[in-house]
Amino acid sequence: MSLFTRSSPSPDTDETDQTSKSSAVDPSASDNPVEDTQAKTGEPVRRWRRYRTAFQEKHPVAARGLSWGTTALAAALVFFALLMPGQAEYFVARQFLRIPVEPILGAALLMVLPRRPRLVAAVVIGVGLSALVVVKALDIGFNQFLGRGFNVVLDWGLLDDAESYTRDTLGGTGALAAVIGLVVLVLLLFVVMSLAVVRLVNLLARDRDRATRGTIIAGTVWITCAALGLTPIEDTAVASRNTIGFVQDRWDRVRETLRDEAAFAKEAKKDRFADVPADQLLTGLRGKDVMFTFIESYGRAALEDPAIAPGVNAALDEEGEALTKAGFAAKSGWLTSATYGGSSWLGHSTFLTGLWIDNQSRYRTVTAGERLTLPGAFDKTGAWRTVGVVPGVQYNWPEGDFYGFDRVYDSRDLGYQGPKFSWSTMPDQYALTAFERLEAARKGGKPLMSEIILTSSHQPWAPLPEMVGWDEVGDGSVYKGIEKAGKDPADVFTDPVKVKEEYGRSVQYSLHSLLRYVEKYGDENTVLVFLGDHQPMASVSGNGADHDVPVTIVAHDPKVLERIDDWGWSDGLRPGDDAPVWRMDAFRDRFLTAYGEEANAAASSAP
Repeated sequence: MSLFTRSSPSPDTDETDQTSKSSAVDPSASDNPVEDTQAKTGEPVRRWRRYRTAFQEKHPVAARGLSWGTTALAAALVFFALLMPGQAEYFVARQFLRIPVEPILGAALLMVLPRRPRLVAAVVIGVGLSALVVVKALDIGFNQFLGRGFNVVLDWGLLDDAESYTRDTLGGTGALAAVIGLVVLVLLLFVVMSLAVVRLVNLLARDRDRATRGTIIAGTVWITCAALGLTPIEDTAVASRNTIGFVQDRWDRVRETLRDEAAFAKEAKKDRFADVPADQLLTGLRGKDVMFTFIESYGRAALEDPAIAPGVNAALDEEGEALTKAGFAAKSGWLTSATYGGSSWLGHSTFLTGLWIDNQSRYRTVTAGERLTLPGAFDKTGAWRTVGVVPGVQYNWPEGDFYGFDRVYDSRDLGYQGPKFSWSTMPDQYALTAFERLEAARKGGKPLMSEIILTSSHQPWAPLPEMVGWDEVGDGSVYKGIEKAGKDPADVFTDPVKVKEEYGRSVQYSLHSLLRYVEKYGDENTVLVFLGDHQPMASVSGNGADHDVPVTIVAHDPKVLERIDDWGWSDGLRPGDDAPVWRMDAFRDRFLTAYGEEANAAASSAP
């Protein structure tokens, strides 16, 4: 291709006529715009050019090898940016054995430009390729953790969460070092990529005839391969337009995101239950203490992956037997979460609002409005005290007012004096014990409706807490020795076998904590709804895994479960293969319909 065509010393018609002796030795480096500009004003540049010329004269072979090696590295960097995939599994040799059309088009354009516009265009292209690499790198991370690509409109704010997660996992010093290193790497990428493109463009401009012939030949080869659909290596097309397609895809996503913001704002205002009178809401649960509990990363993989499921299913079976002995029964099904691998708040809000909230824009829109949430419906009746327990929240959480809680307990309000377990601020057993101490054991004349978010099964799944006696929990100091003896997150998170093992153990711990809490403190008026917020990341659930999570309703009063007999859910704590799979946003309406006789008459049947 033209980028690798060595030129003769014929000068470019719009370049300076003066050619140094080194041009014949180093034809790819004599037309350096940065040095030409600085040489007019700076002695250091003139001195550097003298040193370089002296080196070329003294060591011509080494200088020529160094020059062409640098040019080859510049071309390799550009080609890497153009062919780089956005998902880790596509980093295979055949991905980089293709002919990209973009440098052919770029060469044809740049060769007809005058010198100054050509150099400006080269720098702009270098910056664009650097931005392309950054976005593709973000794609790799987002696909690995969240099962989707990076949204260039909405997802920049999530980088703050990534930094917080890194700080919680590696500590303040490690996180600071990681951030500084990343910033330096990105800046270096922009500089080196721009210089690489300028170098290649200068090489093209110095011998237009050969560059033109090379460009025509490369273009002909590309068109031929594209027309014939050549895929000689495992169905990978030789002719690539990867970058053009990538940019077009991102532009389409930007337009779709902007359209979605306006459409969702209108959708959020439509609520079939908004005008249902308070005395007709949730009549089937009056007098019950209702707990809605999210278990972090509790997804279908926990119940079906061969490396994870045996331990998790054994924990469910064990606790199921204990609940049955205590007089409880359960029904289970599946919900498809609006998120995957992270962004738990999107799953929480989807479940509680009855709207599909799969991005940050939708989340901001709905929480800024007056949508009736599940906690809000309980609050609207005036028959319950509504409480949120959110140990993962370490700062003010204004969304608590939107959801309709009378009181929110975050990590600062629960009295915990023990160690953090990586990201998780406190063990689930402690959070439940604090809830019992602060609210459940002290309730007044009203029953309690609570939303509790359990975090011990949050990645990186090391170190993990262990169950202790309920009377030993205290202020959490008992966990200091457990945390200290735990595994190193770095050892677990990067090991494909250990990460599944420890994820499974974390889910078992969360299930034991929650269900033993109900066994110990529950009574005939206890109703528990527990579910996962999303599947674990791809390294655990697998590439291309679905977004399904288990959901279960546990009750002592048989009339509670009789109201959902027509849902088709499986008996017990484990949803069966024939259990229905609903979108998570369908749950709110189905729940309000099932447990509100009058609401059922006022609203149309649930989807």
